[in-house]
Amino acid sequence: MAKDEKARARAQQIKGKIQKEAGRAVGSEKTAAKGRAKEAEGDARQAKEKIKDVFKH
Repeated sequence: MAKDEKARARAQQIKGKIQKEAGRAVGSEKTAAKGRAKEAEGDARQAKEKIKDVFKH
């Protein structure tokens, strides 16, 4: 299950990065900000999974 969560976190990071860059490309700060937020949420989820891995071993 941890691999599923890690994959979801990574997918969220990628989606956020794409949205952020798309917003920058078209000049939409609102879209870029949403992308940054989504990317940061993915970063946090990935960090949580890494911490869980540390305590498992």
